[in-house]
Amino acid sequence: MTRPTAPGIAFAVATLGIAVFSCMDALMKGLTIEIGAYNTMLWRSFAGTAIGAAVHFARRPSRPAGSTLRLHFQRGLVATIMAITFFWGLARVPMAQAIALTFIAPLIAIFLAGLLLKERIDRSAIVASLIAFLGVLLILAGQARAELGHEAFLGAIAILFSAVCYAYNIILMRRQAQVADGREVAFYQNMTVAIFLSLAAPVLAIVPDTEHAPALVGAAALATASLFLLTWAYGRAEASYLAPVEYTAFIWASILGYLVFDERVGVLTVAGAALIAGGCLMAARRKPVPMGNLEGAT
Repeated sequence: MTRPTAPGIAFAVATLGIAVFSCMDALMKGLTIEIGAYNTMLWRSFAGTAIGAAVHFARRPSRPAGSTLRLHFQRGLVATIMAITFFWGLARVPMAQAIALTFIAPLIAIFLAGLLLKERIDRSAIVASLIAFLGVLLILAGQARAELGHEAFLGAIAILFSAVCYAYNIILMRRQAQVADGREVAFYQNMTVAIFLSLAAPVLAIVPDTEHAPALVGAAALATASLFLLTWAYGRAEASYLAPVEYTAFIWASILGYLVFDERVGVLTVAGAALIAGGCLMAARRKPVPMGNLEGAT
């Protein structure tokens, strides 16, 4: 913690960070519908690298150690897979439903921490996971009831897969936070994602129309701003205190989905989101878990 700050201020800043990232999700959804998930992520990562470089190198940082660079590239690879699957699914699923499905990631992280970090998994985590899984089933049932179609079902599966990737990303964030600050993380994550995506550029890349440039730059700027806001907040308040702010993403997604894409939120989606959030909070009371949404890692 860098300096004394009232917890309420940190909570408000974290809430603003989630709201900013939700606006980025709305921009990304529109872009994905227009130019596809791959090209949206490719060009946004280029813009994000430029913005991140300006902020990171302005302070003339020292070169990261080799082990830190390997960690940056490892997380960049995971973030690439996670972001592509998330935004591909987001283009096919209502925003509120997509965000609700990602809430299961922190619970998956508990089990990955047990597998990879040898942390103890107690009975409450298992019960919490069962509650959250019931929430996922409710959301999928609501999707079937709304007859959103086969594409929406595949989108939901893609988002759940992305949530599994993000759960592993949480494990990597724990290690990364010990060796790098937010500015370094923002630059290297954008750069590594751009490098990995560029490998497929000869086959998949297209140059978007100039009309898409403001949205691409805007999405990159919003993602960077959100990362800084959340980093500031989490540096001044405990993760267990700020954890509930993650679930405000459902509110922002519901509002933006309605205003921008004319999406309605069904009763089963709300009930499923409540169950998933309740399960995660039950697990957090047992032992705080570093949390974030698919958008904070993208």
